[in-house]
Amino acid sequence: MSKLTHFNQQGEAHMVDVGEKPVSHRIAVADGRIRMQTETLQLIQSGGHKKGDVLGIARIAGIMGAKKTSELVPLCHPLALTSVEVEFSVEEAPATVYCKATAETRGQTGVEMEALTAVQIALLTIYDMCKAVDRGMVLQDIALLSKQGGKSGTWMREA
Repeated sequence: MSKLTHFNQQGEAHMVDVGEKPVSHRIAVADGRIRMQTETLQLIQSGGHKKGDVLGIARIAGIMGAKKTSELVPLCHPLALTSVEVEFSVEEAPATVYCKATAETRGQTGVEMEALTAVQIALLTIYDMCKAVDRGMVLQDIALLSKQGGKSGTWMREA
């Protein structure tokens, strides 16, 4: 197992120096779900929510979250993202909204944190918009699916 890179030789937290790393095309994909009452999912699907298009707003929130990752995660590098995509699908039983986010950059460090942040912020936005009718929603199974680029190459989650 590799050592934790966010600690220096004295054991103090520090930002990893990526200055000497080569620039490469980097892609990361993450996903997660929010489980809810059937009636809540029906409200989202019908567009009948008084706050508007829940999934459309959550998509924008996820993209914005990816762009602000370095402001939220203390030792994350600010990245020039070249693309962020946030997709949703509905799962009927149990009533769930599935979210998948893909983040890309051409840079010296990966975009895993940006993809994971996009998923979490998108799902939190769904929670925020629907909590008035369903406070029991559960965010679950948030995980990195894959990453490409950099010295370590490609990694994919095993099924």
